[in-house]
Amino acid sequence: MDRRTFLKASGAASLLAPALIREALAAQQQPLVAVAEGKDYPAITRRAINAMGGMKRFVKAGDVVVVKPNMGWDRSAELAANTHPQVVRAVVEECLAAGARKVKVFDYTCNDARRCYVNSGIENALKGMKNVDCKQIEPERFRKVAINGQFLKEWELYDEALTANVYINVPVAKHHGLSRLTLGLKNIMGIMGGNRGYIHRSLDVALADVNAHFKSSLTIIDATRILTAHGPQGGNIADVKVLNKVIASTDVVAADAFATTLFGLKPSDIPVTVAAYKRGLGEMDLARIRVVKA
Repeated sequence: MDRRTFLKASGAASLLAPALIREALAAQQQPLVAVAEGKDYPAITRRAINAMGGMKRFVKAGDVVVVKPNMGWDRSAELAANTHPQVVRAVVEECLAAGARKVKVFDYTCNDARRCYVNSGIENALKGMKNVDCKQIEPERFRKVAINGQFLKEWELYDEALTANVYINVPVAKHHGLSRLTLGLKNIMGIMGGNRGYIHRSLDVALADVNAHFKSSLTIIDATRILTAHGPQGGNIADVKVLNKVIASTDVVAADAFATTLFGLKPSDIPVTVAAYKRGLGEMDLARIRVVKA
């Protein structure tokens, strides 16, 4: 290559380099959503976690970890009202393998807690696991916290969630009669005490308030089977659609945005997703989210 050709090529490369750098930086800034699919639910859960960098990215040796599924309803696993017990157990196992000192699993149930814990299959799935507590909410452990939100100025939140080193949000993807869907953002209600009926006056804003104050380290959405109607309680197997998917992201808004498409809806159709996005809690524009198959 002669000098003139070399300089011409070098000049073109120098012009191209900033564009490549910008493209690379943009890709890094895009929130990542990992989607794993298959009939082996523990395996796909682990694949989704590994695609996010593995549980050791989030859990360090000696950490106390809260794994917060949805088990608010007296329903069996196949009815898709609660997080699948195999998904929950896989998440707990990954936390322990990463070095967690204690893993706590709980939910502030809507139906009778004892029946929810048993009939969801989650309590039994975790039975006998060392350093794992799956116990019912103790109401005296709620404490009033300053939220300073747009709708909620303060609220009672569960102490064991507040004091944990890591909070992992593990909702099931399902229809909801009031919010259209319940996914990661709405699963925060399981650590909220007080008169939860009150927040339905402005549900989307209230949930954005709490999620702005208390953030999930990792969101893992169980879409192994989804409840497509008559949620959040369900009860009819005809309303359940088997998808065999697990979704993971550090961006709860992005995770919810992608999961919304499984119902044939757009993220903009879900008021709490929009409220959280406007609050800067994550990305809802699917064009700006990097979705990878795990």
